[in-house]
Order: sequence, then structure tokens, then C-alpha cells
Amino acid sequence: MTVELVCKAYKGRTVADHVSLTIKKGEIVGLLGPNGAGKTTTFYMVVGLVKPDSGRVLYNGRDITKKAMYQRARMGIGYLPQEASVFRKLTVRENIWLILEGINISDEERHERLERLMKDLDIARLSDSLGYSLSGGERRRVEIARALAAEPSFILLDEPFAGVDPIAVQDIQSIVIALQKKGLGLLITDHNVRETLAIVDRAYIMSLGKILVSGSAQFVAKDETARKFYLGERFQLDQIEKLGQ
Repeated sequence: MTVELVCKAYKGRTVADHVSLTIKKGEIVGLLGPNGAGKTTTFYMVVGLVKPDSGRVLYNGRDITKKAMYQRARMGIGYLPQEASVFRKLTVRENIWLILEGINISDEERHERLERLMKDLDIARLSDSLGYSLSGGERRRVEIARALAAEPSFILLDEPFAGVDPIAVQDIQSIVIALQKKGLGLLITDHNVRETLAIVDRAYIMSLGKILVSGSAQFVAKDETARKFYLGERFQLDQIEKLGQ
């Protein structure tokens, strides 16, 4: 999946300025930066929530820039929004089933996929729990299961670590790594820089609408430009150790 020189401006103010990035299958990529950097707008252009003024988004070499989010989903691009997306008055089972009903597969396959998702995400014990009763970490697991229901090739995660406690953050990190090992490509944008750099293969650092630096977590963590504009001078390289290796 490739983003080529996308630009976006609002009321004459450029928020994304010729941004390019790539995400490959089996790879975790971070899109990071301070508030106002343009990362959210860039992320939304990849998702299909925002249309770029110029540039292209390519999926398997196909131009999908004008494709709506639901069309991208059908092509194999999953999306985990930052906002809570679990239906509060439905059970965990019903929340996942609702997504499966929109997929063109047999009822038998739906049931098989439902049970597999609940097992893989360790939420089978919560199958009859209502959405409003879930903790932040449990809710995130259900939302990830919903995002995986269509068996996408790529998943775009918007602030996956927001609103969850430290133990749940570790659980989500483990889930993301497991998805990578299954061959999925994952793009993460999150304000929790340490938690994100701990699991990414590569990261892009944005500031003022531009990509400042890109590379491995270790490279980015010691890059002077990244430290000056985002990480801070006290950010230590030895605090970053790639999980899952």
C-alpha cells in the first residue's frame, strides 16, 4: 500500500504537504508527530475519510484515491477508529455478528469466523457481555475482532492505545504483533510514542505537514531532527526494544 505525494489544505492552510509513505504486508508502520503535524489528516486520507487535494493512494498498484472507505474495506483495508465503535446495548457476540452479516459468506462460515475471532482475541468468555459493561481493554479487543471480521490484508489503527490501562496496552501490542506474524500490514498513529515505537518495524515522523524523518524505531529514536521536533532531547535509545523478536 502506497501513498504518493498527497496534499491537503483547509482554508488556505496546508496540513499535509506532499506526504509519501508505504506499508507492506507483514509490516507494522508508525505515523507519529506532535499535535498539528498533519498525521491525523494524512491517516484519514489513507483510510478514505478525507479526500486529498492532490496525490494518490495506491493499493496493490491500483489507484484507490477516489474510493470511499466502505469500498476500500471490501478491497481488504480494515480500520480501527479511535472513538468507541462497540454498540453499548449489544453483546460482544452480537457486535461481531453484525459486521459478519454484511460480508458475502455463508452462515456456516459466519459462525466459524465468529468463534475463531472470539478465541483469537480471547473474548469468548465475554460473548454474552453487553458493550457498556466492557473495560477499555476489552472494548478494544472487540473492536479489533470487528475490524478483522472481513479478513483484511491491511489494518489502519487510529490511537489504539488511547483510553486503556498499561496492562491492556501490552495486550494490544501483543495482538498487533500476532497480526503482523499472520502477514497483515498495519499502520498505527498514536500519541503514545514509546508504546508505538516498541512494536513498529518503521516509523514516519511528521511536523508541520511534512515527513521529517523515517526509518526503524532505533534510527528514529536517535535522529536529531526527530528529537528536536517531537521526541525531545532526553529521549533515550536504550528505552526502545522491538517487541516480538
